[in-house]
Amino acid sequence: MADTVKKQNKPSTNNKSNKLKQSFNKGKTQNSAKKSQKKYYQSDKKNSRTAANKNKGKPKNKRQTVEKRPNVPIKISFLGGLNEVGKNMTLYECQNEMILVDCGLEFPDPEMLGVDIVIPDFSYAVANKDKIKGIFITHGHEDHIGGLVYLLKEMNIPVYSTRLTIGLIEGKLREHDLLNQAVLNVVNPGDKVNLGCFEVEFIHVNHSIPDAVALAIKSPAGVIVQTGDFKIDTTPIDGGVIDMARLAQLGNEGVLCLLSDSTNAGKPGFTESEKKVGDTFETLFAKADGKRLIVATFASNIHRVQQIINAAESYGRKVALSGRSLENVVSIASELGYINIPEGVLVGIDSINRFPAEKMVVVTTGSQGEPMSALYRMAFSEHRKVDIGPNDYVIISAQPIPGNEKMVGKVVDELLKQGAEVVYERMYEVHVSGHACQEELKIMMSLTKPKYFIPVHGEQKHLRKHASLGISMGIEPKNIVIADNGKSIVLTKEKITFGEDIPSGMVFVDGSGVGDVGSVVLRDRTKLAEDGIVIIASSIERETGTVVSGPEVITRGFVYVRESEQLIDETRRLCENVLSDCMYESVTDYAAIKNRLRDAVSRHIYSKTKRSPMVLPIIMEV
Repeated sequence: MADTVKKQNKPSTNNKSNKLKQSFNKGKTQNSAKKSQKKYYQSDKKNSRTAANKNKGKPKNKRQTVEKRPNVPIKISFLGGLNEVGKNMTLYECQNEMILVDCGLEFPDPEMLGVDIVIPDFSYAVANKDKIKGIFITHGHEDHIGGLVYLLKEMNIPVYSTRLTIGLIEGKLREHDLLNQAVLNVVNPGDKVNLGCFEVEFIHVNHSIPDAVALAIKSPAGVIVQTGDFKIDTTPIDGGVIDMARLAQLGNEGVLCLLSDSTNAGKPGFTESEKKVGDTFETLFAKADGKRLIVATFASNIHRVQQIINAAESYGRKVALSGRSLENVVSIASELGYINIPEGVLVGIDSINRFPAEKMVVVTTGSQGEPMSALYRMAFSEHRKVDIGPNDYVIISAQPIPGNEKMVGKVVDELLKQGAEVVYERMYEVHVSGHACQEELKIMMSLTKPKYFIPVHGEQKHLRKHASLGISMGIEPKNIVIADNGKSIVLTKEKITFGEDIPSGMVFVDGSGVGDVGSVVLRDRTKLAEDGIVIIASSIERETGTVVSGPEVITRGFVYVRESEQLIDETRRLCENVLSDCMYESVTDYAAIKNRLRDAVSRHIYSKTKRSPMVLPIIMEV
């Protein structure tokens, strides 16, 4: 991790009373004696000249005495995060100036074959990059920071977030060789950042990762509170309770609109405290006496990792980490002081066999059953360092994200086949959510007292349930809007309306390619996966149109050739007839010849097999 968060091209502000100051925070961690330096953003505490001083000696007129314009609109556009879980990104526009909030990713659905990640289509933001003053990140989860590196490749705008979040962003930028040019600003809860007509205040909230914040966005139109992902935890691991006092103060001063996390809007009651999982770990560690413990969790759930380390230390066990993302996050969190690893507890994954099984805990990624994750490879005997057996006690400390239940179940089944004992969420309280349930969502509304309400971060069922909670809290139904990605909402003090739609959607990242895989490519990949491919290869003499060689019929993923020789021979003779007809009819256009071959072979194969493989004719000219 870089010693210094670099800050360049300091953004201009319209209010000279608020200036960017930098201070360096030096701290030691238990795992490194090296001192690190961070640049911090702090709001200037000096008072600006009052309006009276500015206008001293000037004749008063009606226009000068009006300080607030009640009809100034603010437009909120959604580039991601609605009717889906992940890919969160919101754009605010007021008086021809813009700011962004979050830029996340989501993981591909099973039908998105070969796709690594999905990021928002931020072409609208790129087209307006001269208007964008900065981007504010609420916390360090992938669904809020995962797309940021791709955005910063398109436009170099200042990034504002808390210390841990900036540390995680640094790691991603370093991988993409963007760190030296990035403009990263570390802020603390309570700080205010002035960019153009916007003033953004950071408010501490609880979540499953430290340093999560809500944002109070002040503009001439009014104050908008965007909660980010949050819950109300009265006994958090890091001791910092959500700043309900500040949220209530904003509510008393007047909140124009609330954008609130809807992930758990369908769950009644309150979300359990993270400390409850720590108690469960103590019980399970005692129960696993004599066995090796393997605990799978989200890489970014630093509080969970801390509790695993605490339990391991109390039972005299060593801890090894498996999974590159987990190793990176723990390294950054340890360097910044967000996780405490006692000396001698952490060992390398290469050295786990040097210790007795009853003295080892392996913390791993793969709690969602991801095919490339460490736990998945362990389950299917593909991991180079860890072999699962009857002496293993596996704890999956996470709840499956909607859509991942089948993959998680597959991993659990394979682990059981290997003889391991497996504990997952429904068996013990090995996981609590980082998102607010219904009663906490109601508390957020009662604290902020918004005039308008927009549910965000969730699928349609979550958004609608959250909207109904808003109605039960006394918000008028006409003041509640359920939006979608690509929609813009225009707010004034008098009304809330839909604006013009903006470009939005999904951009697929496959390897190093960004956006070069689209619906056509995915359709072809699906067809190849379902029915395979048949290739027709032939060489034709340019002058006469005579077939020199072929046609050859080559198949992949369609039929086993040795058992389907008759079908292959029939297809070859059919292709010979088609080529002969083309030569007899003086058809010399290769595109037309390929179309005739494709149509004839497709009809023949379907009549024989009821399958529709991709047919690819290749004509070579000699």
